Amino acid sequence: MIVDRQGRRFRNLRVSLTSACNYACTYCVPNGKRLVAAQDELSAEAMARGVAYLIEAAGIERLRITGGEPLVSPKLETFMTAVGQMGLDDISLTTNGQLLAKKLPLLVDAGIRRINVSLDTLDASAFRGIARGGDLATVLDGMEQARAAGLKIKVNMVPLRGQNLDQVMPLLDYCLERGYELRFIELMRMGHLASDSNAFLQQFVSLQQLLSLIGEHYEYLQADAPVDATAVRYAIPGLGHFGVIANESVPFCRTCSRLRLSSTGWLHGCLSSSNRHYVGDLLDKPRHQALPALQRLLVKALGDKQEVAFSGGATVMKIIGG
Repeated sequence: MIVDRQGRRFRNLRVSLTSACNYACTYCVPNGKRLVAAQDELSAEAMARGVAYLIEAAGIERLRITGGEPLVSPKLETFMTAVGQMGLDDISLTTNGQLLAKKLPLLVDAGIRRINVSLDTLDASAFRGIARGGDLATVLDGMEQARAAGLKIKVNMVPLRGQNLDQVMPLLDYCLERGYELRFIELMRMGHLASDSNAFLQQFVSLQQLLSLIGEHYEYLQADAPVDATAVRYAIPGLGHFGVIANESVPFCRTCSRLRLSSTGWLHGCLSSSNRHYVGDLLDKPRHQALPALQRLLVKALGDKQEVAFSGGATVMKIIGG
């Protein structure tokens, strides 16, 4: 087991199945160009071997499949079939929901029981303005179908000053009524926002601002969350829960257990570090050759983690998922 001096180790693996996406969200893709798959993306089989090797080398317990948008990837079925047989405690998926209804039978058959849906507004016009793609009604219908199929749903919203702050309460009410847990995600100083402080500050909405707004409508209490959780979680008695991933306001670096594998074979130990470690060439090697080399890279990746708080990074979220 690889552990650092703060007692952190990698428990949660996030795999970006593809960098392709059918959206071009303003906070992710400033130039508005829809993302396509990288030419050097790993095969589904290689990525599945990567997960298997990381389970053994790092002690990975939970897997989240991300993108880009994972549901657009032709590798999805093969990859999910393989990882579903690896005995992980939990496998989940993050999606923008545009193809959710279409892919739902595949997800259910593969054993997915939890999904996170990225949704920043319930206003159709604002939706098109932020996502620059897709259709709101299709997303909402996909979520309803997933709920009917028994999947647990969390909704991820990035509140943005001047764009969707007026949607905080409508989206919270919508989620509480349906049993979805809404997660507000503070804007992060990544990619183009890492070098443009003015753009970041003009859009940033803090934990305290969100709680103040919600407090005008509901009484809430802080709820328990796992030690390595990224979200500060709250209960609204008798109605449900919501959370805030408060990267700026309440840093969670001291307990971070996340490791990320990109679709092109790079390990990222920390979103706030530009360091990355290539493992693509190891994934075609037999286990006895791959594991020692992989463990050496994992020591480096764990060393990339910030000690206290996220300080911003040039790494672009669209490449390595959430």
